[in-house]
Amino acid sequence: VQLQASGGGLVQSGGSLRLSCVASGSISHINALGWYRQVPRKQRELVAAITSGGSTTYADSVKGRFTISRDNAKNTVYLQMNSLKPEDTSVYYCKGVRGSSEYWGQGTLVTVSS
Repeated sequence: VQLQASGGGLVQSGGSLRLSCVASGSISHINALGWYRQVPRKQRELVAAITSGGSTTYADSVKGRFTISRDNAKNTVYLQMNSLKPEDTSVYYCKGVRGSSEYWGQGTLVTVSS
């Protein structure tokens, strides 16, 4: 499975963006899909994740602002980001987990200006 992330860009503080991550194959058998982010000299951190059953998890810093969703028919996972803050500036990566296998997409840069 290959994952292709897109949707990053430059937005003002308080604005919104929607990230998309399209899989080359079916995601219906992928147990969990998630979005991570990483800034230079820091560890990659989990932003949000969604299981095949639809259960979601969010980092405390994004709760109430970000929403993760998946569309199995389109083999796509989304991250709707609202009320963006400058501290959300990062490279965002999507990740899929199936059994013991992990799949990462390339990053997409989100820049939030103050």
